[in-house]
Amino acid sequence: ETRLNWRVLDFRSEESNAIFKIQSKILQSFREFFLLRHYVEIQPPVIIASASEGGAELFSLKYFEKEAYLAQSPQLYKQMCAISFEKVFTVSPIFRAEKFEQPTHLNEVRQMDIEESFATDADVMKVLEEFMAHCVKVVRESSAEELKRLGQELEPLSLPLRRIQYSEAVNILRKSGEEIEQGMDFSKTQERKLAGLVGENAFFMVNWPLELKAFYAMPNPDGQTCRAFDMIYNGLEVSSGTQRIHVPSLLISQLKAKGLNPDNFKSYVDAFRYGAPYHAGWSIGLERLTMKITGRENIREATMFPRDRNRITP
Repeated sequence: ETRLNWRVLDFRSEESNAIFKIQSKILQSFREFFLLRHYVEIQPPVIIASASEGGAELFSLKYFEKEAYLAQSPQLYKQMCAISFEKVFTVSPIFRAEKFEQPTHLNEVRQMDIEESFATDADVMKVLEEFMAHCVKVVRESSAEELKRLGQELEPLSLPLRRIQYSEAVNILRKSGEEIEQGMDFSKTQERKLAGLVGENAFFMVNWPLELKAFYAMPNPDGQTCRAFDMIYNGLEVSSGTQRIHVPSLLISQLKAKGLNPDNFKSYVDAFRYGAPYHAGWSIGLERLTMKITGRENIREATMFPRDRNRITP
């Protein structure tokens, strides 16, 4: 906490200086990778009229005579842009009103997102693993001195990454003695343990239960699972994505199933009434990825000016 209170001086330490120079390279590699592949960079709003993910983890604010919210993600807007621009990306601040404190969570972070039309979940998983391999390569080559200062050896990624069914991941953990059932989400401890059991520094978990993912996740034909995936990197989930629902009637049905009012998402749903193609996308938490690449144990170390329930300065 003392270091964070004096962050401007802490930046001068070799350790902090190295962390944020590496973070700069991560951002640079993200933008360069997608610009070279003709993705369009977009600028979604941060002030929004309704929840972008559902749930109650929202910061509300008075917006003149109306109530508004700080965006949980750029999700709805990147989908609306992908319909017209086909392939888009963004780096956006996001806000989660989570009251608990964990070493992997903050109330304000930056997300690196993509969305692509005429793409399935399998298509964008391939894009994700290719970007991750590129990012690791860029950091290894351009930030060797910074990695050395941090005592961090960064292993290259070997593609293609392994795909593990969600149900298989649960069974692997159960066999190791973990108390987890099908249909339950993984704790961070379980993610770390699973990575050790799988023996890979990066892998995907695919075909998640529909009930564990957001309303826009495309259901599989079985009606129980959806075309969703998480990427585990160095023992932590750093990215998640799905193929999205592009059919308005199904979207409305899923909103209702999640206890959400479709009227609050009218402009979003209406965007799919005018010839929307199937599409998919994902997001990466910048600070989480920085944390794992630099070998830090707490996300606050990988955040320039962290914001949690107790800290809004400096």
